[in-house]
Amino acid sequence: MDEKSPPLLGCSKPHLEKLTLGITRILESSPGVSEMTIIEKTPAERHMISSWEQKNNCMLPEDVKNFYLMTNGFHMTWSVKLDDSTIPLGSMAINSISRLTQLNQSSMYSLPNAPTLADLEDDTEEGTLEELPAKPHFDSRSVIFELDSCNGNGKVCLVYKNGKPGLAQDTEIWFLDRALYWHFLTDTFTAYYRLLITHLGLPQWQYAFTSYGISPQAKQWFNMYKPITYNTNLLTEEADSFVNKLDPSKVFKSKNKVLTPKKKGPVQPAGSQKGPPGSSTSKPTSGSGNPVRK
Repeated sequence: MDEKSPPLLGCSKPHLEKLTLGITRILESSPGVSEMTIIEKTPAERHMISSWEQKNNCMLPEDVKNFYLMTNGFHMTWSVKLDDSTIPLGSMAINSISRLTQLNQSSMYSLPNAPTLADLEDDTEEGTLEELPAKPHFDSRSVIFELDSCNGNGKVCLVYKNGKPGLAQDTEIWFLDRALYWHFLTDTFTAYYRLLITHLGLPQWQYAFTSYGISPQAKQWFNMYKPITYNTNLLTEEADSFVNKLDPSKVFKSKNKVLTPKKKGPVQPAGSQKGPPGSSTSKPTSGSGNPVRK
């Protein structure tokens, strides 16, 4: 039975700290973080793994096997306390071996005459850029298993690139966004697990590996709780464009323009003409008038 552990305080259990790579201590020192929880799961038995492989005609990679032999799935969450309310924020999850199901086996596509994911395939060749790996296919050319539903923001998938029988060396980890576009994440499950942990389970972190990036709202959280990853340049290169900043010099700039010019500059020349010209004009007129009169 899976039991939900109480909120983590210092992560007193050594195996949980190893499982989370020690990020609980980092989160505890971050401002506003509260209610970190891990749903402890018992290790999967070997016959469960072999049964999955026989049922799906696919061999699990060694790192995936070792993960399930350590814990049958993973789920860690943490929240942020703002004022008097607590907001769920971080979520790190990997499906158990029983929920590692094939993507096209969803009940949504089981209705008669309903469209299938294979209908999205076309014969046009993608990948004009040779450095990018070939994208997975929804038809029989690839076998796709869901690792994480990403809270409805997409799906992280274990992909067998060459169909069945699925070989362990033919696997990759891909992200399928809500528009059903594929985005490559990592070559191995171990590398993906490190990405999951180092990104702290922040909302929509998988979109940092897409061409359009994460949403402005998610960027605000990324700025507050920066991921521990080499990929931070993708997240902060446009930081000034979405962070709300109050610059008093700019806010009150228009008021200063109204108050500073008092227009005494142009008035002074006019005032200076009143004194000297008044006296100078009277003298020449009287002086010039006297000779005429004389």
